[in-house]
Amino acid sequence: MEDTIAKVVNAAVDKFAADYVEVRVQKLFKTMLTIKEERVEAAKEGIENGAALRVLVNGAWGFASSYSLDAEVLMDVVSEACKMAKAASQKIKNPIKLIESKAFEDRVFVKPKKDPSKISIEDKIRTASTIAETVLEYDQRVKSCTIDYLDIVGTSYFLNNEGSFIGQDKLYVWSRILATAKEGEVFAFSREEVGSTSGFEVFDIEAPEIIGERVAKRAIKQLKAKAPKGGTFPVVLGPNVVGVFIHEAFGHLAEADLTMSGSVLMNKLRKKVASEAVTIYDDGTIEGAFGSFKYDDEGVPAQKTQLVKGGFVVGLMHNRETAQKFNAKLTGNARAEDFRVEPIVRMRNTFLAPKDQSFEELIEGVKFGYYFKSFRGGQANLDGTFQVGIQEGYEIVKGEIGEPVRNASISGNTLETLYKVDAVGKDFELWPGRCGKGQTAFVCDGGPHIRVKGVLVGGSA
Repeated sequence: MEDTIAKVVNAAVDKFAADYVEVRVQKLFKTMLTIKEERVEAAKEGIENGAALRVLVNGAWGFASSYSLDAEVLMDVVSEACKMAKAASQKIKNPIKLIESKAFEDRVFVKPKKDPSKISIEDKIRTASTIAETVLEYDQRVKSCTIDYLDIVGTSYFLNNEGSFIGQDKLYVWSRILATAKEGEVFAFSREEVGSTSGFEVFDIEAPEIIGERVAKRAIKQLKAKAPKGGTFPVVLGPNVVGVFIHEAFGHLAEADLTMSGSVLMNKLRKKVASEAVTIYDDGTIEGAFGSFKYDDEGVPAQKTQLVKGGFVVGLMHNRETAQKFNAKLTGNARAEDFRVEPIVRMRNTFLAPKDQSFEELIEGVKFGYYFKSFRGGQANLDGTFQVGIQEGYEIVKGEIGEPVRNASISGNTLETLYKVDAVGKDFELWPGRCGKGQTAFVCDGGPHIRVKGVLVGGSA
């Protein structure tokens, strides 16, 4: 296969005068399941092979992909990519340039204790069904449970005309559990995600019954909760909420392609945007984390990238194109969902760094506010506005955790909110998830518990 890919690369350079050529080949085995109320609604598994060819000709990109790995087909595909690039170059005002990158030859292996591709689909259905059964039998007030399951196992290959040839094993196991409960006219919602790059043994580390009970218990607890008071209050955010806030409200702003598209960070490099307590990283090197890998989809090694240090913006996330435009160091953030699409700047494991406060110290100074433990969704805009929905929250009254609240949310301006972070905990958690940006990427986000002096809480008047 390496010889075939090399011939395709050489043809792009010799025949079509490409300045840069890269080929990504994937050979993957996938399983996808959906279970609703213990009924299997969808079950698919199979092989998904393909190749992506991207070329830079006269300062313009050309891209094409193929399900076939046949040499003749790939020659036709790279020819199409080069034609597209040449056509685009006629209209481009600012020719694209790539920052220099070291070439690597490497083979990266993963060795799971339980390889998902070796687990029968019957066993995978049984595991997911056990979660659903546990949720639905926990309490008669639980009304529904939906479980999505996905695993991906295989190898991706990367080769370019600069001398890189990298083979990298891929392994992801992911599941999302959604449950609802109802009592009278009150509805409650609970969600949980499981994600691992280690193997199917993730369900041995935490058994399906434990996962299901936690999801159901959260939903039932919320039935007795009350609506929060609407207004601006001090809040303590748990790692689960901190993660989605940092990911949605700040992380996307710091993806260099979106920064250039008009995010509020465009003119904030080396400027203060948060309190001194705030330090933020995006790290692709955390062993076992859902957003970790050794090389990105441009063959650049993953690394730990500091975005904010003591409240100051000190870096962005880059691919080779944006690093050239910003005259910045490469960070290893170019990622593509699969061979059908081009790599773009994506987060990996994004988090707020811990400091030295205990949870008790965070809440003891709050006369009245809220503790928001876990989220149910979030969104943000390039202008820095955000909203995060809360699925599990509690009042804080005179420094103590009080009654539960439901259907809460926090919203506001990202930078204003980061300035109001006045205390940061010493604990730390990362949570797996999937991020959408036109493509889907596996990520983690998280951090410690933090306290925000004041944030707008959505609830009753």
